[in-house]
Amino acid sequence: MSSYADLLRTKGVARIMSAQLLARFPSGMLSLGFLLHIERVTGSYAAAGLVLAAVSAGQAISGPLTSRLMGSWGMRRVITATVVLCSLAIIEIALVEQPLPVTLVVALVAGLTYPPIQPAVRTIYPKMVNSRQLTPLFSLDASAQELIWVGGPVLVTFVSTQIGTVEGILLSVALLAGGGAWFLSSPELGRVRIPRSKRRFGAVLARPTVLLATVVGFLLIGSCAAVEAGVVSVFGDDGPQAGIVLAIWSIGSLVGGLLFGHVPIGPWALARRVLLVTVGLALALLMLDFWWLSISLVVAGLGLAPALAVLFAITSSSVKFSDTAEAYGWIGTGQLIGAALGSALAGLFIDSTGSIGAFWVAVILCAAGTIAAVVGHRWHPDLRDRDASPLPDTDAVPVQPS
Repeated sequence: MSSYADLLRTKGVARIMSAQLLARFPSGMLSLGFLLHIERVTGSYAAAGLVLAAVSAGQAISGPLTSRLMGSWGMRRVITATVVLCSLAIIEIALVEQPLPVTLVVALVAGLTYPPIQPAVRTIYPKMVNSRQLTPLFSLDASAQELIWVGGPVLVTFVSTQIGTVEGILLSVALLAGGGAWFLSSPELGRVRIPRSKRRFGAVLARPTVLLATVVGFLLIGSCAAVEAGVVSVFGDDGPQAGIVLAIWSIGSLVGGLLFGHVPIGPWALARRVLLVTVGLALALLMLDFWWLSISLVVAGLGLAPALAVLFAITSSSVKFSDTAEAYGWIGTGQLIGAALGSALAGLFIDSTGSIGAFWVAVILCAAGTIAAVVGHRWHPDLRDRDASPLPDTDAVPVQPS
């Protein structure tokens, strides 16, 4: 744990990590916030599902685009514009009662303008720490983001049910705008500039390591989405059990990230960690009981954040600095599409076979992710004797003194 203490003492790391977590906290709030609000306004969960799908579609489309724009326009300009536009779109949905098609268009705009905070911060990290600290930093980041998925749903559900659904959504906007402003005030955004990429848009996906990270992330997050649907199906929404089980899962992931974050990343690291997630999910098939699900998901969680940390590290080490933001944007898009697919498949199987069907979907998707990691290990860089810093660009990267 001393490596994490050293990281947090490094100038700027604790500040920028806290700021980006606050700015990204609405990621764990808006889905439930929109679900509760749109269902209250329209009386239809189907309408709420369409709104969520529109937001997700917008995010999936915009991820690589806004990430790449940061190399042309600068991080501050892109993030400022997207924070403002996304906040306005979300506020409009919260305050204006309108026909569903109009809400869908505004929801799509909210997704298209969702701020690329995650690609930005993961592009900045290699310029903030030394090579020895970079892999543990990616692991700490992957672990810390679990706080979003533990605290976000609890906070928005409490506010929406105890005060009002409009207030729940507006709180999400306040965190997005406040966290975004804090992140934008970080000196690192002025000291680090992403060079304009000389490659055509999407060319970064031709790098086998980026494609590997995108495919495995797609399957892994799809599996997670199926688990979430399955847990809610098992316990329903009348009691706290589903939320408690999902929180335990996230805490297990956080602990796993902290425990294994300092372990050197060899060519089989991703396969081993995704396999651990698969084993944990397979154990859940034995019994859909509160305590057994909690135990099996802790096992799965121990591999989840470490697997995500490997995805970030191998991507960073395999692309030029000018391509890192776009690469992370594509990985994020893959994960969003995976989440949509996992939720949809889980819903279909829950209707036909019961709650157990969602866990079968999760296991199959995660097992496919393990197979993809095994097949792709030849493209998995060996970082045991090297750092995870991006490849240098031909031109010098301007770094202004503080």
